[in-house]
Amino acid sequence: MKAVWRLARLTPHVLRGLWIVRTDFERMTPEQRHERIRWWSLKTLRILGIELKVSGQAQPGGHLLVANHVSWLDIAGVHAVLPQARFVSKADVKHWPVVGALVVGAGTLFIERTSKRDALRVVHQAAEALQNGDCVAVFPEGTTGSGPELLPFHANLLQAAVATDAPVLPVVLRWYEAGERFSSSARFIGDTTLVQSLWRIASARGLGIDVQVLPPVSTGGRDRRALGEMLRGLVSARLAG
Repeated sequence: MKAVWRLARLTPHVLRGLWIVRTDFERMTPEQRHERIRWWSLKTLRILGIELKVSGQAQPGGHLLVANHVSWLDIAGVHAVLPQARFVSKADVKHWPVVGALVVGAGTLFIERTSKRDALRVVHQAAEALQNGDCVAVFPEGTTGSGPELLPFHANLLQAAVATDAPVLPVVLRWYEAGERFSSSARFIGDTTLVQSLWRIASARGLGIDVQVLPPVSTGGRDRRALGEMLRGLVSARLAG
């Protein structure tokens, strides 16, 4: 019954978010949009019974946020702490019902992951955003993992930070629940559908997300592949700690 109640409350909240994006965002200042994004993300977590733990601080100015990837709700977890983050997401998310319109409104950059030409386009687009002082966020694993063990980090999009000498902000996301240091309910892997994942999350007991913002990493003179390996090591060490 608790899961049904949570999902019943989530539906009008999502529709309200869609209404705000379509009617109010264009006339808002960036700061006002960021506050709306933070509010919506915090309430989404609260409605689903998800506890939020935060450590570390956001950095001003343009930087590339790099995080591990476990759940489709990772974006809400990050936006609850860093609402200015503009995520790079696979292009098909844009066509998801309702969710697509929300992520478009949040300033998401979309990429066709199977196209090298499109990857180059997004690198240039991300570099321009960084130069304009934006926070661009990427999941370098490219897909969701199980939580405790990271997939390889793809370094292509890190080139945007290297080319503009923008710092990288590593962010560690750890989902947990009652009796599990790494939540099994939050995982969005294999053949799991969005509906199945949503039900598992709404049904979970003691579900939470720990968002750790690590100190920024300089990119000056670095090779993007070596940078990717170093960042993967930083995030992995925190997950193991």
